[in-house]
Amino acid sequence: MSSTPRDMSTYTPMMQQFLEIKAQYPHTLLLYRMGDFYETFFEDAQIAARELEITLTSRDGGGGQRVDMAGVPHHALEAYLPKLIGRGYKVAVCEQMEPPQGGGKLVRREVVRVITPGTLLEGAMLHEKKPNYLGAVYRFREGFGLAYVDISTGDFRMTEMRGENAADMLVRELAGLELAELVLPCEDPWQAKAVQLTEWADIVPDPALVSWEHQSAFEARSAEERLKKHFGVVSLESFGAQHSPLGIAAAGGILHYLAQTQMSALKQIQRLQSYQISQFMLLDKTTRRNLELTSTYRESSYEGSLLWVLDQTRTAMGGRLLRDWMTHPLLAAQAIESRLNAVEELFADALLREEIRDALDGIRDMERLAARVATQSANPRDLKSLAVSVTRLPQIANLLGHTRSALFEPLRHTDDTLQDLGHHILQALVDSPPPKIQEGGIFADGFQAELDELRQLIRGGKDWIKDLEQTERERTGVKSLKVGFNKTFGYYIEVTHANRDEVPEDYVRKQTLTNAERYITPGLKEKEAAVLNADEQIKKLEYQLYVQLRDSVLPFVPVLQQLSLAVAQLDALASLAEVAVQQHYVRPVIVDAPRLNLINSRHPVIEKTLHRGRFVPNDAQLVAQQAHLMILTGPNMSGKSSYMRQIGLITLMAQMGSFVPAEHAEIGICDRIFTRVGAVDDIATGQSTFMVEMMETSNILHHASVRSLVLLDEIGRGTSTFDGVSIAWSVSEYLAQQIACRTIFATHYHELNRLAEKMPGIMNYQVSVQENSDGIVFLHKVVPGGADRSYGIEVARLAGLPGAVLERAKDLLQDIEKRSRIQSGLLKKARQQATAEDEVQQLSFFE
Repeated sequence: MSSTPRDMSTYTPMMQQFLEIKAQYPHTLLLYRMGDFYETFFEDAQIAARELEITLTSRDGGGGQRVDMAGVPHHALEAYLPKLIGRGYKVAVCEQMEPPQGGGKLVRREVVRVITPGTLLEGAMLHEKKPNYLGAVYRFREGFGLAYVDISTGDFRMTEMRGENAADMLVRELAGLELAELVLPCEDPWQAKAVQLTEWADIVPDPALVSWEHQSAFEARSAEERLKKHFGVVSLESFGAQHSPLGIAAAGGILHYLAQTQMSALKQIQRLQSYQISQFMLLDKTTRRNLELTSTYRESSYEGSLLWVLDQTRTAMGGRLLRDWMTHPLLAAQAIESRLNAVEELFADALLREEIRDALDGIRDMERLAARVATQSANPRDLKSLAVSVTRLPQIANLLGHTRSALFEPLRHTDDTLQDLGHHILQALVDSPPPKIQEGGIFADGFQAELDELRQLIRGGKDWIKDLEQTERERTGVKSLKVGFNKTFGYYIEVTHANRDEVPEDYVRKQTLTNAERYITPGLKEKEAAVLNADEQIKKLEYQLYVQLRDSVLPFVPVLQQLSLAVAQLDALASLAEVAVQQHYVRPVIVDAPRLNLINSRHPVIEKTLHRGRFVPNDAQLVAQQAHLMILTGPNMSGKSSYMRQIGLITLMAQMGSFVPAEHAEIGICDRIFTRVGAVDDIATGQSTFMVEMMETSNILHHASVRSLVLLDEIGRGTSTFDGVSIAWSVSEYLAQQIACRTIFATHYHELNRLAEKMPGIMNYQVSVQENSDGIVFLHKVVPGGADRSYGIEVARLAGLPGAVLERAKDLLQDIEKRSRIQSGLLKKARQQATAEDEVQQLSFFE
């Protein structure tokens, strides 16, 4: 195996060129264009051969040295790139910048783009309904600036966080964004330490996502100038960013990184959106995981998530926006009501909703198509899709003409100039355009006179050649004679060896085969030259015409991006309305007070997986600082966890602007939803189940406010009974007295039922079961009152434990309960005899 050399002097000029370029991009796989192939050499070739499962070969590198080599066809690059990028590699694409000169002269080559996980443009490498964000973070003292961009759409946002909770806010925001790549500043990007050894260790969600950039790229003044230059403005005030220096530093760092990797003008990035964390409900990583918003916890499956239920969007951009709404629920009542108004209007008018969704069905991903136009990477099929999408907008404008929602306003009117351009593109292109722009076949007949003349010349030449076969058969008397064509030898007349004596004198031998000879005639050669010359002229002309057509769309990119957002919004709203109709959801009443009142509410995901009518609905009433903490008891498998998730999901759905599964829903806006439902060992950090449980609980107690919703399941179960009861009791007291937020506390510790007697605001509820001679039946109904049994042995029976084990467990349970009664009697007697008040409190605490 060859390794990258230190001394280049012994290598051929081409190998020296490769090594010089590689030295500029040491942390990438360099794909070096050689004719029709992208080749890799040295260690890069070894990696490419292994990861792409292609042949590792070698070539003479000069000085008698063999150099490892592996390559892929240039036209198949998009098929191979996902494998490399998906496995964490960055790829530098090095192109030939001039045609081969001959005479052994070295072709000039340059890297035209570095492809990283966060800088993907290729449609085949992108999830159509998920953004592909490149993020950057800048740190100054206790504050952080965050920026992120999806260059496949031009979506560019920034914010900043300050204060003692800034790091926690940043961690939560990064978890929700699901970045493809994260750029961080450092002193020397080439010698950067592992993330785990830096100040970023507790902030970065996944060290594998990190790319390093020199810290000078984040310097505040240069970052601001870089942004102003890119957007062509004298101030960032129009973006609302002028008072966010940390966010500006992060955004400037991203632009610098993109300039180094994309080497283009980034015309798809037309604006910078500044936002505040306080605009959205805060959802930490644990809550996102437990509520299974975009994927299930155990299988990481889309099916079974809340997004799976709500996403019936007809466009890719609508799907991306709906995901964004779900992961960033709103806090402003006016904004929530605006979405609910729009959903209600579509919910109430079945015909309008159906017609709008049908019209949306033919609209392609305008957002990403416009970005490809801006980056000059749009192919003829992209342009056709964009034109088809644009010409559908008048139909949507007509449908929305009499609607009331302000959110529909951007689509109620159409741009005539844009419509004219769309129709022009459709008239120009053939019905099924090719994916490449160098091979011709792009434009329809009648689009351009010179192109038509060249095509007619080819058709005439080909007709002459087609007739030539019959003419020559008659002239020579050889019935098996045929006229053919291949790329290497061009047109030819083929005669079998058995008939070669019949070949006329004007036939010139061109190629010998095993069973035949191939010839050319002066007339055929002349026609061949005319046809091939015309074909080459057509390809050049169509290329020029296509570039002109594509460039004519460039001025419309900002308008197309605005329309894309409006279409995405309409699609997301129509999807929510459609789901609401299908699943019998109701519009929630949004109130300012921290309260929750649900009548016959249902779990949106479980309900969809069951047959209609099988899900058991339940009520929930929680009012902060009044009846705000529910102690929920009942056996395992009875539905306590599902009930809690149900309350959390309904609250989140309401604040994203969705109707909810209930007969009636009155919801006070939540600033945060906290969940602690189940726990597992964190092997990576050496933390036990109980430690994870306590850390999650600690996070809740430190950050919950009176406007929060807290959902806790089985606090204290990871340790001994007395320790666990003590912790669960103390946590419940703290939530009830110190925070007074809306809380559901599910537990098997029946001792906690006494809390309702000791302090106001606490209610006892249980999930009811029905006992019969065969065991228990889960009714899944939440009713007032506390359970006095856990039914653990009955659940074990349902799980299939051997009968002998179950019988022994029953005997042991009876013995333990008997001992407990005796101990309880002794405690009661001791309490009666005790005189000191502190002794009385100590003995009666859990009684």
